[in-house]
Amino acid sequence: MPPSASAAQAASVPDSIAPGGTGADGTSASTSPAARFGSIDAAVHGGFAVLLVASLVRYVMRHSPADNVLVLGLAAAACLLYFAVAVLSSRGKPGALWVFTLVAVWAVLVIAAPSFAWCSFALFFVCRSALSGAAAYAAAGATALATAAGLFRLSSGTDLAMLLGPLAVGLMLTLIYDRIQHDAEEQRRLHAEVSLAQGQLAASERRAGTIAERERVSREIHDTVTQGLASSLLLLEAAGRAWPSPSAHADLGQATALLRGNLSETRSLVHELASPGLDASPLPEALLFAARQYVPDARLLVTGEPRPVPPDVRHALLRVVQSAASNIKLHAGAATATVTLGYLPDAVTLDVHDDGAGFDPAAAAPPSDAGGYGLRAMRQRVEQLGGVFSVESAPGEGTIVAAQLPAPAEPGSMDNPA
Repeated sequence: MPPSASAAQAASVPDSIAPGGTGADGTSASTSPAARFGSIDAAVHGGFAVLLVASLVRYVMRHSPADNVLVLGLAAAACLLYFAVAVLSSRGKPGALWVFTLVAVWAVLVIAAPSFAWCSFALFFVCRSALSGAAAYAAAGATALATAAGLFRLSSGTDLAMLLGPLAVGLMLTLIYDRIQHDAEEQRRLHAEVSLAQGQLAASERRAGTIAERERVSREIHDTVTQGLASSLLLLEAAGRAWPSPSAHADLGQATALLRGNLSETRSLVHELASPGLDASPLPEALLFAARQYVPDARLLVTGEPRPVPPDVRHALLRVVQSAASNIKLHAGAATATVTLGYLPDAVTLDVHDDGAGFDPAAAAPPSDAGGYGLRAMRQRVEQLGGVFSVESAPGEGTIVAAQLPAPAEPGSMDNPA
């Protein structure tokens, strides 16, 4: 906006798009656009006052007291009208009557006393900021014409530069003002579009976050509560069929232990979605413990030099072992199951192998109310951490669940309970 922009117009410029204001990212600077434009308006009004006084002194020094009465009266009237228009502009658009009355009085003054022509610059901007459309152009044009007439009269009608100069300056100021006003409006429009896009992006991120959280919780529940309950149900059904034989008592005891562990897992999910009992031991021991919750005879092999791994990688490995071991218990009918943990320089690998019935991974049923979430949940856990997950199996040939997760080694590190 030009120097004479009103406070109301200046206030409409968003702070977040103007230098020196408070940005959309929360950063702040010394002044807001409204304050900046207000200070420019004050400078314009102050300049008008200084030029008016200087022009008045110049006129009084060069003319007789008899000539001063009319000019002083016109100058006082113009000053009061200018003040009224400035105040009304700061509160909203003043009526065109006020502005054109000011222009009319000013035209008489500047023609009668061309010494006041310098004040026309401030008057031009006040006319443009106080009015809009054709009325603004008419008021500014009348100001330029009156100034040109006054200066041409001062040259006794001999200097065309005095006539054409104010008209040319008025035209240039009009073009500059229009361009600045257009740029300000474009800036406001772009800011509105950016604000809308930011709002839509924030809403999209919230929806994505909600979906991701649902997926995460569903994996936690599947790998802990659902798997444990399914295994406990099988054990209880087997105990019911064999009751009261010793094997039934053994199945009942194992089911009870699983349910107790399930209760502990559920409480952990409610509080931290973690497994304190598993997290308190070294990773190899925690993986073996997780596997033997479902496959009591599971074995563990460790390759490479054990070292600490990031908590999220550790958590993913535990859940993969739990889910894979539960699948072995529920579906494989395996005689043996082996968990292999490998430490590579920049990664950690996990293989869960069983010699059970096997299956065709390509023909696996999609997730449903009856189950089928295990493989998908394991894959999501691994891939979300930048790892690679695979399943190798065939009917009658057992199954290998494999995962590799990035875990760069730290020099001299060793895995420990902490």
